[in-house]
Amino acid sequence: MDVRDSEELAEIALAAARAVSGPLRSAFRSRPQVRTKRDFHDPVTEHDRAAEAAIREVLAERSPGSLVIGEEEGARTAGDGPARGRVRWYVDPIDGTANFAAGVPFFCVSIAAAIGEEVVAGVVLDPVRGDEFTASLAGAYCNGVPMRSAGAVRDREAMLLTSYPTPRDLAAEGEEALTRFGRLVTSFAALRRPGSAALKLAHVAAGWADAAFGLGASPWDVAAGSLLVTRAGGVYVPLSGSVFTVGGYLAHVAGFDMAGSALQEVVTASTRPAR
Repeated sequence: MDVRDSEELAEIALAAARAVSGPLRSAFRSRPQVRTKRDFHDPVTEHDRAAEAAIREVLAERSPGSLVIGEEEGARTAGDGPARGRVRWYVDPIDGTANFAAGVPFFCVSIAAAIGEEVVAGVVLDPVRGDEFTASLAGAYCNGVPMRSAGAVRDREAMLLTSYPTPRDLAAEGEEALTRFGRLVTSFAALRRPGSAALKLAHVAAGWADAAFGLGASPWDVAAGSLLVTRAGGVYVPLSGSVFTVGGYLAHVAGFDMAGSALQEVVTASTRPAR
């Protein structure tokens, strides 16, 4: 794919994200009814479903025949008929639903376009702050300004954003997960658990945080953010081997000493196969 085609896909993704930004901002702090999916840690609201439906409408109009893989509705062709295009869209209408539902201003819309095994365009839009993070093969931008993923080089100067350990991590690792979390807390200058993998990755791409780490992420959580980080000059590592499979993620700004970081120890230990 050439750069211009990639930029066009990023423009489509941005149009789709903008289509739901206003409604989500209006619904924010309305304390919507919450239902759950896998368990009570995995909420969903009517706004998740409505936003995904609206995004699908834009993609059906602007990218007919492509495959849309959404968190709420699964994989379906954009528009009528069978899939006939090369493009796959990964859509998370609200990444950070628990925050959105409770009134915590850290959630986003995440949309990525992929062809084959490559993410070629991505958008993460923060409806509350109005920040639009966009990436294509031409580069990565925040509100039209080029981003540079740069910051701290050592743990003791760095801000780490993480969801680790989640309830599933605790179930899998037991007390070891808490010990590893403690290692991160004492090693980094600051550690925050804000929610929303996509928005955490966007902040690493912008250089507003120095590293991000999580386990068990789905492709729609991280596909757009992975491109933002790499196109801004940072480092993104899919811990499952591919951004398109469920697994962990690790990202950091350029120049960060990962080899000397406590984060490397935790990543290695927490992703080691169980015996």
